[in-house]
Amino acid sequence: MDFVPVKEWFLGLFSTKDIQQALSITLRIIATLVLARLLIRFGSRLVEKIFNAKPGQILGDNRAQTLAGLLKSVLRYGVYFVTVISIVEIFIPNAARTVLAGAGILGLAVGFGAQNLVRDIITGFFILFEDQYAVGEYVTVAGVTGTVEEIGLRVTKIREFGGQLHIIPNGIITMVTNFNRGGMQALVEIGISYEENIDRAIEVLKQMSRQFAQTWAADLIEGPDVLGVVRFGESDVVIRITARTKPMRQWEIERQLRKAVKEALDREGIEIPYPRRVLISMGGT
Repeated sequence: MDFVPVKEWFLGLFSTKDIQQALSITLRIIATLVLARLLIRFGSRLVEKIFNAKPGQILGDNRAQTLAGLLKSVLRYGVYFVTVISIVEIFIPNAARTVLAGAGILGLAVGFGAQNLVRDIITGFFILFEDQYAVGEYVTVAGVTGTVEEIGLRVTKIREFGGQLHIIPNGIITMVTNFNRGGMQALVEIGISYEENIDRAIEVLKQMSRQFAQTWAADLIEGPDVLGVVRFGESDVVIRITARTKPMRQWEIERQLRKAVKEALDREGIEIPYPRRVLISMGGT
């Protein structure tokens, strides 16, 4: 088959100027996309270097991780927007002015329908700049308790203990309970029999607490402290022990305290009462 006539026919459709212009446009688009990719890649690395190189000296690990993720997201969307406008301007000169001119009309048109979006973004700004919580912290927000996985300008993602992921609009977050700020309290109550010597039981628990404080010093801020009798139960006298722990360690300390209390009371023969059922058999005639 002779392809020469086909080639001549194809070249006849386009002038040399058209072909050069098409090649120029293609190269500009490719160059714009490559530049955008490089900006995102190196910009993200720069953000990570700034916030994650020595996070403990700058903002703290969680705060640095939160802001780094947010800035990379802003950088990515900003580069996308500029890239799209740059490519459009290759075909439509002064497209940026047209977009900006129409922004006012578009904003007025969608303003009434975007109130929730604006509220979410504004609330997101306050959450971030007031440092109400950070990625990796254990919090309760909007009735959901779990670990913060991601904070954005519009939504916060919370992972519950059971694995459920909740995506919560920032605008509905009106109260935050943060379990990672400051020391937490561990509380254990133990009941002893009414027949036992209370002073002796308290002294045994104090000795146990001193040993416990040495074993778990890395997780404790202060205590454990034996506060004494807090109430009388139906079959026991209830003694309370408290300790101040580092964030997120209170539950482990409570579990270990209960174990240590049981072992200490068993060694000293101090009874921990439990419900008993007495069956009386009446002999028949």
